[in-house]
Amino acid sequence: MDHSAPLAPAPSSIKSFINKLLWPVRFCLRWLGKTTLTFWIVVSVVVGILLGNFAPKFSVELRPFADLFLAMVKCLVTPLIFSTLVVGIAGHGDDLKAVGRLALKSFIYFEVITTLALVVGLIFVNVFKPGAGINLSKVSAEEGEKLAQHELGWQAELKKIVPESFFMAAAENEVLQIVFCALVFSVALIKLKVAKHRTTMVAFLDSLAATMFNVTSIVMLYAPVGIGAALAATIGQNGLEVLVNLGKLVGCLYGALVTFVLVVLLPIAFACGVPIIAFAKCVARPFILAFTTASSEAALPIAMENLEALGVPKKIVAFVLPAGYSFNLDGTTLYLSLAGVFAAQAGNVDFPLEQQIIMMLMLILTSKGVAAIPRASLIVLSAALDHFHLPMETIAVIMGVDAFMDMARTSINVLGNCLASVIIARWEGEFPAKPLPSDTQSILSEKDLEANVDADLDASNEFAMPKH
Repeated sequence: MDHSAPLAPAPSSIKSFINKLLWPVRFCLRWLGKTTLTFWIVVSVVVGILLGNFAPKFSVELRPFADLFLAMVKCLVTPLIFSTLVVGIAGHGDDLKAVGRLALKSFIYFEVITTLALVVGLIFVNVFKPGAGINLSKVSAEEGEKLAQHELGWQAELKKIVPESFFMAAAENEVLQIVFCALVFSVALIKLKVAKHRTTMVAFLDSLAATMFNVTSIVMLYAPVGIGAALAATIGQNGLEVLVNLGKLVGCLYGALVTFVLVVLLPIAFACGVPIIAFAKCVARPFILAFTTASSEAALPIAMENLEALGVPKKIVAFVLPAGYSFNLDGTTLYLSLAGVFAAQAGNVDFPLEQQIIMMLMLILTSKGVAAIPRASLIVLSAALDHFHLPMETIAVIMGVDAFMDMARTSINVLGNCLASVIIARWEGEFPAKPLPSDTQSILSEKDLEANVDADLDASNEFAMPKH
């Protein structure tokens, strides 16, 4: 009789059983490893909308998480703009004429495009008449009167260019003043007679710029939380029902902005030889960030980084993008012309085409250089309404849906400025700055564009995902 002990399970059988048991976990980990930051941003948008709609009180309490994200992004703006602009100008020789030529081309482009944006806004508001039927009897003109008290005009704009203190401009993120300081500093560096002094400072600022790009990558890891919280709080506070009452105005703005992109920006991009698919991948995340946060500053660091990856020279990105934030606000200028005529329609005021054209010319001037002011577009609009004796009560009406419209116009502002950087680089004969690989996807994949912690921005156009 065989009294031997029962055979133990084969080790391979145990291993196979454990593998089957852990397969779902491994599958999820592999799937998570393949997801991109853009994916999680989209998820956060959906979650934010659902939370804001179904749990409004809870969603409003999430506002601090959104403010934290915006604060982290804003702290990047000054060192990033100053360092990249100085390196872009002083680090590429002593040709001041080239800098002047770049500035002239940029401002001519800005003026033409923003004028076209105003025209598109006027066409849409006259065709669809979103202000017809709006009842202004229950709203107050107080908000509009308060905003109209802000100082506007060329004198005020001139005073905002030169800061009383660089550190005050840096602390308040006054982009135009930072650009002014960087330009003066760059010219001073170029004129240094001792080359060693210039190269030392340029090398330091170049290292600072590379470091700030890496800091940007770290901050962007928090983006899904901040974006989801911002959307949830906005919808929780204002509610989706506000869109029902003023849906025609919001829909008219969104339709006008889409038309502007398709009829103005897209043909210009084709005419200038911009690689459309590569450009779309380049601006995808800055566009989403601008839309979901309603903040151009939130998209600035990653927009600068991605444009350099696309092949736009650093000196052009560093000048055109920040300057465009003050002088090339396509979405905002379109909105202003639309909202101005909307006020006349809502107040049942006769506002002939001649007056509309005069208002458009006024907006061309007053809309420049006010991006850093909170509610800048509403301030400019209030001044225009006051000047043409249109009902100031419209401001109170617009403020009910301004958060939703601000998201759209801000994202178009970012898109327009990114395109401007590429087009100016084309005109300068410097795009791409380096020969692009035959497969553009290799430098613009989601993985490449979102993880730059270990990337050398000066040595390569390709961003490598950190290995874990």
